[in-house]
Amino acid sequence: MNKIQYRTPAKIIFSGEHAVVYGKPALVSAIGKYLTFSVWEGKKEIKDPHILFVVKTVQAYLKKKKIEMVKKNYDYLIESTIPIGRGLGSSAAFSVASAAAFLEFFSGKQFEKEEINNIAYQIEKQFHSRPSGADTSASCFGGLIYFRKEFEFLKTISNLHIKIPKIIEEDLYLIDSGKPSETTSEMVEIVGREYNRDPKRMDFLFSEIEKTTKRLVVSLVKEDKIFFQKTIIKNELLLEKIGVVSKQTKQLLIFLKNFGVGKITGAGGKKGGSGYIMFYNVNKANIEEKCKELQLSCFKFISEEKGVSKL
Repeated sequence: MNKIQYRTPAKIIFSGEHAVVYGKPALVSAIGKYLTFSVWEGKKEIKDPHILFVVKTVQAYLKKKKIEMVKKNYDYLIESTIPIGRGLGSSAAFSVASAAAFLEFFSGKQFEKEEINNIAYQIEKQFHSRPSGADTSASCFGGLIYFRKEFEFLKTISNLHIKIPKIIEEDLYLIDSGKPSETTSEMVEIVGREYNRDPKRMDFLFSEIEKTTKRLVVSLVKEDKIFFQKTIIKNELLLEKIGVVSKQTKQLLIFLKNFGVGKITGAGGKKGGSGYIMFYNVNKANIEEKCKELQLSCFKFISEEKGVSKL
């Protein structure tokens, strides 16, 4: 059995959640949690609508580009360590890995990351109402990405070619505040309704988020822990003002204040949890032990540089 396998990383958003949908930049990092998609020739009749949509999108692309393809039956396997519905880009990782695998499966060729990313973005639009493209870009290219979408046809995807400084990364953790009751699409719609209700206020908040995004880049380049810490606090306050942080998550952040600073990463949530928190362990406490006491999932932040890769 000749398997084609591609692996893609999860992502976190350092800054720019929701604002990125309205033309503001986002700072996104790939992290060391992975999804692997395998495909091989098979005889089963596939009924999963998500898989069928990926296949339809890939075949339409190959046809449009006049790339020779062989249509054949297939079977597949998805293996993942990425928590689902927690703001870590599980659907983006699936879109990227499945697009890369089916492109090679039907054409016999490997494709550039730019092409894989473009197709993955089209797939993501089926899953989420208004994806920015930041999640798929981080999963596809890896590393630290500065992303901005001016228009549907105009996106700036800049790999910053800098690594998160060790003095900052060694104290970064991801803590699960709980699964949001809302989906990513629903959170985007909630923010959209608030924008339509009071565009002046929301434009101001998005502009402030843009400033924090740029300040975070500066803090990483300068390896400035204090500036990084202050900017994380500011970023979280702005996310609370746009209404994407639940009461439960705010209470958790207040408790964690004794050990450091944190912010949600991803679309957030208004009821229940708000997905994962990016937490900067300023006081170097045994944060994993604290989370264990509270029965919270917690793991060390590990940056990932490769992006999508063939196994």
